[in-house]
Amino acid sequence: MSITAEDVKAALAAVIDPNTQKDYVSSKSVKNIKVGDAGISLDIELGYPARSQLAAIRADITRALSALPGAGTVDVNVTSKIISHTVQRGLKLMPNVKNIIAVASGKGGVGKSTTAVNLALALAAEGAAVGILDADIYGPSLPMMLGISGRPETTDGKTMEPLENHGLQVSSIGFMIDPDEPMVWRGPMVTQALQQLLDQTNWRDLDYLIVDMPPGTGDIQLTLSQKVPVTGAVIVTTPQDIALLDARKGLKMFEKVGIPILGVVENMSTHTCSNCGHTEAIFGHGGGEKMCADFGVEFLGALPLTMAIREQTDSGRPTVVAEPDGPVARVYKDIARKVAIKIAEKAKDMTSKFPSIVIKND
Repeated sequence: MSITAEDVKAALAAVIDPNTQKDYVSSKSVKNIKVGDAGISLDIELGYPARSQLAAIRADITRALSALPGAGTVDVNVTSKIISHTVQRGLKLMPNVKNIIAVASGKGGVGKSTTAVNLALALAAEGAAVGILDADIYGPSLPMMLGISGRPETTDGKTMEPLENHGLQVSSIGFMIDPDEPMVWRGPMVTQALQQLLDQTNWRDLDYLIVDMPPGTGDIQLTLSQKVPVTGAVIVTTPQDIALLDARKGLKMFEKVGIPILGVVENMSTHTCSNCGHTEAIFGHGGGEKMCADFGVEFLGALPLTMAIREQTDSGRPTVVAEPDGPVARVYKDIARKVAIKIAEKAKDMTSKFPSIVIKND
């Protein structure tokens, strides 16, 4: 009995993607099924970057199809294709940027920039083209965190080239000012600076642009929600009640302006003593998960309070680069994968498909 394409689909409907928990048929990942005397060939197209997952996914599918009677040779090609997804109503996508992710917190000091940098590096490690924008105009930290110095260059006198390190395209006001120079600016100047950094950086074909937000719910956040096409936001908090109080306000702000919450990251969740090995929840326990339950959003993951994360980030080699196979980097990569999958599950952006309507009086 010869195998048909329907037999292949039926077999694949029983194979679950370990990352999305959905089968490959219902998620519409299966493409180009070919069945012949020589065997079966097909493509699996994932909607999220998954360089580290490709071999395991290929093996799972090959195993399932090889079990079909008379399957012959099974050739499975697994790739990722990142597309643009919906943003706030009335806003058009930025050229050369498919998806914008805001990383925000209600208050300062919760490790938001550290999370943003490691999230960007984790997405890049999985094969995505990633940029990161330092929207914290008053306290730009990305130049130091990513070990980048120097000033941006311009080729046309109108736009500036992003600086690069660790595979990321980076733009920050910190590249244009003295590190010790305070930004004594009023709100309108700050929002204009953000707009210029965003629009006048020559981003090159990004799958994701991570925006490291300043803490709070002020001018920058309003500008971002009204003028920048944001795909979704990640909220960073600590388990401490004070931090959670402010994080809840930040989450509600994004909901009010129509930006979906992709999830919550809990930083400084536990501390393990380097001498005795005792683990303690210094800032409280379970606050981030309770907040997620209250608001119906996903808890993306919890990160420990360790000296290594601080030392690595201060030295310009964040954890995902410094210890790519370490336990903390694995948590960051797991968080990044969850964020990318949440985005992949959102509706596609269709604005580019609609024609421009021009009314003329002839």
